Amino acid sequence: MAETLGSLIDKISIMESKIYHMEIEIGRHGVSKKHIDLCKNGLAVLIQQRDDLIEEINSMVKVIKKGDMPFKVYRQFKMYNDPKYQRDID
Repeated sequence: MAETLGSLIDKISIMESKIYHMEIEIGRHGVSKKHIDLCKNGLAVLIQQRDDLIEEINSMVKVIKKGDMPFKVYRQFKMYNDPKYQRDID
């Protein structure tokens, strides 16, 4: 699996925001039926994509729980913000 659990959760949070705003767009007054129908179709696609991501997370968690995929922690090194990585200037 190329994705990490964190990246999948990040994608779901973005997808939820898109779903929220698409639902608002569907409820707008003064827009054409064509626009509403377009948004409803888009909403259906977004929901399917979100559900696919949820399924991928569920599958990943099952594999991790079985021990077939070790959970790996990636450390961040931000040299610009950490004094120990600052260069000594002579």
